[in-house]
Amino acid sequence: CCLMFLFKRKVRIETERLFLRPASQNDFASWAQLRYESRAFLKPWDPTWAKDHLTRKAFSHRVYWSQKSINEGLAYPMILFNKSNNNLLGAVTLDNIRRGPSQVGTLGYWIGQKYARQGFMGEAIVGMVRYAFNNLDLSRMESACLPENVASRGVLEKSGFKYEGVAQAYIQINGRWRTHVLYASLRNDRRGKTDAG
Repeated sequence: CCLMFLFKRKVRIETERLFLRPASQNDFASWAQLRYESRAFLKPWDPTWAKDHLTRKAFSHRVYWSQKSINEGLAYPMILFNKSNNNLLGAVTLDNIRRGPSQVGTLGYWIGQKYARQGFMGEAIVGMVRYAFNNLDLSRMESACLPENVASRGVLEKSGFKYEGVAQAYIQINGRWRTHVLYASLRNDRRGKTDAG
């Protein structure tokens, strides 16, 4: 019963250079290697990693809960790959999906250090946003990052997100509650360009 449930809903998003799909158990080695290699690059922006973060057991839990979340329509945790060589590049997660009058979700993402600043994440974000608006019927996508994370702010702005304000003590990053800047992308956005604070 459980395996039938686990693999009920297949999701794949394609862009010009990438494909995004949920993680499978076979992705463990490449995922763990990329996270390990990129740990100093990611640490300033990430919530504190659990002691077992890079273990196969923790990854197995991640795969299970990813598929469960997708099946239930609560979140879409996707890893991204380069179409030309199948290299795992990073991940994009659409979560905190709220239905009813809101129709909104929150976007989070990371990319391996060696793949940064090559336009991959912007392409992945645009693909995920398009999927959320066209396939999931969301109306609004939100994302947040640390004010000093210039690269993250830039990729959001280039991907059509607009600056909306500041949230005090928004997320624990590297063990401390940190203020974040908030961005959003709307399915029908008439706001034009906004100046980021």
